[in-house]
Amino acid sequence: MVPAALAFALLLAAWELYARLGGIAPTVLPAPSRVLLQAWENREALAENTLPTIRATAAGFACSLFAAFILSALVDFLPRLRRALFPLLIASQTLPLVAIAPLVVLWFGFGLAPKILLVALVTFFPMMVALVEGFAATEKEIAEMLAAMGAGRWRIFWLARLPSALPYFFAGLRISITYAVVGAIFAEYAGAAKGLGIYMLSAKNNFRPDLVLAAVAVSAALTLALFGLAVLVQRLAMPWENAKSERGGRDRKPGHARDGSP
Repeated sequence: MVPAALAFALLLAAWELYARLGGIAPTVLPAPSRVLLQAWENREALAENTLPTIRATAAGFACSLFAAFILSALVDFLPRLRRALFPLLIASQTLPLVAIAPLVVLWFGFGLAPKILLVALVTFFPMMVALVEGFAATEKEIAEMLAAMGAGRWRIFWLARLPSALPYFFAGLRISITYAVVGAIFAEYAGAAKGLGIYMLSAKNNFRPDLVLAAVAVSAALTLALFGLAVLVQRLAMPWENAKSERGGRDRKPGHARDGSP
């Protein structure tokens, strides 16, 4: 964490020096200090446009999460369904968002629905694939033992296959959640009354790169916050992994080598 913060601080310092001493006009490349100042002065407008983006992101991601879980469970119970669905799901990921977003807005209007649909489209596939692979990674011995004890298919799924899929699921979740805000902003570009996408578009048309970068910084902060939330949920949902990591860290401390060496 500290090396990343230092690298980011050095990057901002280099950017600040280049913007101030390089003779670059603020309308071309504003300094980080100017971006921060303009973000503070326009904080009310930024906040007003951030809330619709958060709503679209949260609603779209929730729908994506629900659909990924339901479809992955169906695929696990009905293996033939995988051969039918996966080609369609892969094809959906080849659709360029820039091209599909205006069509979705045209079909569903300028309300919340097209934004939810586009966020779900962007974030659904990684979680779906991760869950399917996680279910398939269940150890056969555990499933056979539960079956020998009289557990049905659903109980085996709940007690064995779902816990086995959790590490895969959270890996897919972390990937998907980084795309959620981007999907919402693209949807707003295509058509919306308010949102960070509309704010960026308006700032660009008014030749205000400082405000564009301020909105980009807000969207990046939202993405980082969602990623951190995903990591927190993973730690709460999988406490045994935390204990395993702590034990591994203690084993690697100096003086605790397994071969007895200092």
